[in-house]
Amino acid sequence: MIIDCHCHAGKGDLLTGPWDTDAPIATYLRRAKAAGIDRTVIFSPFHSNYQQANANTARIVAQHPDRFIGFAFAHAQRDQGRIYQTIEEAVIRWKFCGIKVHRMDGPATREVCDAARAFGLPLLYDPAGHTDLVELLASQYPDVNFIIPHLGSFADDWRAHLRIIDQLVRYPNVYSDTSGIRRFDYIVQAVKRAGAHKILFGTDGPWLHPGLELHKVRLLGLPPKQEALILGRNLLRLIQGVKTVSRNRVGAEP
Repeated sequence: MIIDCHCHAGKGDLLTGPWDTDAPIATYLRRAKAAGIDRTVIFSPFHSNYQQANANTARIVAQHPDRFIGFAFAHAQRDQGRIYQTIEEAVIRWKFCGIKVHRMDGPATREVCDAARAFGLPLLYDPAGHTDLVELLASQYPDVNFIIPHLGSFADDWRAHLRIIDQLVRYPNVYSDTSGIRRFDYIVQAVKRAGAHKILFGTDGPWLHPGLELHKVRLLGLPPKQEALILGRNLLRLIQGVKTVSRNRVGAEP
């Protein structure tokens, strides 16, 4: 099974660029089907109200429950004081399996990490090149799994790529995805140094073509078992404990 761990879906409301205006999922679905992608993790584009945006993500998941896996987007600064409640609703009501936070909204905080820990969720955190915080997150929360997309930088910052590769090696709870990485040899280096078990296939759809992003993984020429880890098994492993932990946490806010 091939699982894309990184795709936006639905509408944003900020209208400053594609990333916060619209993430049309229909075109992505057509392209992903042609590429042989079976399932996809989706979350909202940037939005001024992530509670509203998460509800919209839930509606999209409900339309294709066997196709989509929902992650809850949270704004670490603006949602301060209600992160737990936001994530609880997403997990208990909508069966979401992870959290998405972006540094462009605000750096990840203890409150976000505490919610990830409470519900046993992986935290997909985009540091936008500021990879120093990953060092603190991973060491302070060894029981939370962090997925750092784009090897730390969508903006082609090779220094961030190298720092994330080093963190992949040193921290068992740090993972990365392959989405949007233009310098192919950094993906090669990440797999070689950290192992295929630390890398997840992602596309940053719908804006990047899922077939092209999948081909990058194929071009690694890995043995079938290693390729299968990247293409879905790693993601399944990271979300497998979510339902059990979530049932135990109902009504048990720390």
